[in-house]
Amino acid sequence: MHSVARIPLYLGLSLGLISACAPQVPDSGATYNAREAELASGVASAERLAPPQAVTSQPLSPLGSPVPPGPVTGAPVGTPEGIAAETAAVLASSSAVGTAPAIAPVAPAPVIASSGLSVENDFSAVSENRSIQGDAALIAENSAQYQVIQPTALPSRSSGSQPNIVAYALSSSHPKGTRIYSRSGINLQGRAERNCANFPSSDLAQIEFLSKGGPDRDRAGLDPDGDGYACGWDPAPFRKAQNG
Repeated sequence: MHSVARIPLYLGLSLGLISACAPQVPDSGATYNAREAELASGVASAERLAPPQAVTSQPLSPLGSPVPPGPVTGAPVGTPEGIAAETAAVLASSSAVGTAPAIAPVAPAPVIASSGLSVENDFSAVSENRSIQGDAALIAENSAQYQVIQPTALPSRSSGSQPNIVAYALSSSHPKGTRIYSRSGINLQGRAERNCANFPSSDLAQIEFLSKGGPDRDRAGLDPDGDGYACGWDPAPFRKAQNG
């Protein structure tokens, strides 16, 4: 019985201690109503606002005159007056030791005559420095140095026995790789590759091919496919040049 009676007592003491330790929550409604009353009256809010203050009452020194910062000027460091004095001193020192930036040279503007034209295009301005007689003498000097070269006849082609590959390209019409002439032998392609390696260009190989009986015969072994063109020589560029 006694132990059962103590349980409500202990429970009440515990709840009392918890309520004592809990933080007090302010009444937001009362605080809001009091603030609204202050704003409506306009008295309390005006008293809380700090009056405006000037940043500094000390005029800045002219640019170029040194102003010692801090206690030398009589203004405490960190105050608006001290900051203004330090700023003026920095500006004055930088302008005293700094050098003016280099200015790039600018081309002179063209001289404009009273007529609105540039001097080079104004006849009256040019006539002051030049004369008709002087221009005539300059023309005569240039004419004396002028030489006329008379045309001469075109050189004739040499009448040698070397075949003309340009004339051969224009006389034929089939494209490269078209078999026209018969070729017989063993390993014609390998033989042609070895023989073509002896020529620095396909034009020289074609000349050799034509001089040795080509295109009907391939005694030099340069045309294994029988198209009449040695070592991959192509007549198409010559035909294209003729047709424009």
